[in-house]
Formats: sequence, structure tokens, C-alpha cells
Amino acid sequence: MNQMQQMLAQAQKMQRELQKAEAALAVKEFKVSKNGMVEVTVLGSLEVTEINIDKDALDPENAEMLAEAIRLAINEANQQIAAEKAANEERITGRAGGFGF
Repeated sequence: MNQMQQMLAQAQKMQRELQKAEAALAVKEFKVSKNGMVEVTVLGSLEVTEINIDKDALDPENAEMLAEAIRLAINEANQQIAAEKAANEERITGRAGGFGF
């Protein structure tokens, strides 16, 4: 096998590993709680699957703070997902950013 074929085979192997890691990440749950008011669950596919709100947070006077807690929790979960995706790419490819497939 010449060098070009070896490089192509290695790239294809990395691509398969990346696809497998992405599939596993897509179904992994990320749970984030904020201020004891709200807990959100987001899949690695970025689908929000659950939002739990503490009953005391439902006071109309807390509406703005509750909305902010939900926003912060979802954003934090998305940051955790992005960090895990980047770590997977770096682990598989040996460098940050992967191949850009």
C-alpha cells in the first residue's frame, strides 16, 4: 500500500470514528440546574427534552428571573455539548477542529 492509500485509509477510519462519536453524543443527556429554580435536559443533538421548574419559581414576580434561569441553563448545556464534541474530535484526529467533514 503506498503512502497516499495509507493516508486515505487513515482518514476514512477517523471519519468513521467521528461519526460513531457524534452518534453517541447525539443521544447523551446533559442536565443543568440553575438557581434551584429550573433544571433542563438537553440531548447532544441539541434537542431540549425536559424542563423542570420548581413550584416556588412560578410566582409571577419571578417570571423574569425564571426566564433568565431557563435561558442560562440551556446555553450552559449547549456549551457542554460543544466542548464534548470538540474533545471527541481532538481525541480522534489528534487536533482541534477535526477534518471539517
